[in-house]
Amino acid sequence: MKRIVLLLKGMAMGGADVIPGVSGGTIALITGIYEELIHSIKSVDAVALKLLLKLDIKGLWQRINGAFLVNVFAGVLISIFSLAKLITYLLEVHPIPVWSFFFGLILISAYFVMPRTRGWADYLSLFVGAVLAYLITSLTPGDTPEELWFIFISGAIAICAMILPGISGSFILLLLGKYEFVLGAVKTFDLSIIVVFAAGCAVGIISFSKVIHWLLLHHKGVTLSLLAGFMVGSLNKIWPWKDESGDVFVNLSPNDFTTVTDQPNQLYLAIIFFSLGIIIVGGLEWLGKKLA
Repeated sequence: MKRIVLLLKGMAMGGADVIPGVSGGTIALITGIYEELIHSIKSVDAVALKLLLKLDIKGLWQRINGAFLVNVFAGVLISIFSLAKLITYLLEVHPIPVWSFFFGLILISAYFVMPRTRGWADYLSLFVGAVLAYLITSLTPGDTPEELWFIFISGAIAICAMILPGISGSFILLLLGKYEFVLGAVKTFDLSIIVVFAAGCAVGIISFSKVIHWLLLHHKGVTLSLLAGFMVGSLNKIWPWKDESGDVFVNLSPNDFTTVTDQPNQLYLAIIFFSLGIIIVGGLEWLGKKLA
């Protein structure tokens, strides 16, 4: 049963990672596996490599928390390859309800992520995280090289964003001008691009997980506040009502959306799905406390 739950949580992360603006790290935090995920990835180190070279598979498996990682990342991959089309379809056909759901889900999650005991350092960290995420999500994509060295760097940067709540790895790839390029390589099975990108991801996630693990170990309250800030700042990117007619998306009020786009703002439907996102996270939080 535990394996199935981990698989489902991984699938939720994978579904989030294919949406520019939503982070798999956010889902990991919401579902309560974030710290274990970071610790497990951090354990893929020189000691793990020595165990591998000695062919001590059992020791290696225990060292890296193999059962946990395999189930979570299997879920991520299943979701990316099976649910990506469904999520893309829903965003194209029903964008307002979908974005409203994620808006409510992320907003309430930021509240639960914040440490229960808060000081001035926590609020400062929350503010800094929110400002950074807002600035990042307000940037516009640029033209970048297509050489393999840049593909490697893109993978390393994007994967770091994917494990940070509030900062979408897909959106970082968009900013780097490599989102469609990498998706195209996956669709055509261009191994030269896929292998280099995957290598960049591996280096990035193993290196960055050590930093996050250290911060959570030594400065947990401030770090959680920073992560909550990232989530709050990212709400700018997933606001349901946007003017998409130009090169840059512009956030609008529901009434202005109807005026500018001549489309219904679906306000009541948006409120329902916004509330649904809040109820789901609130329910998970309540259930987690009750089971604990």
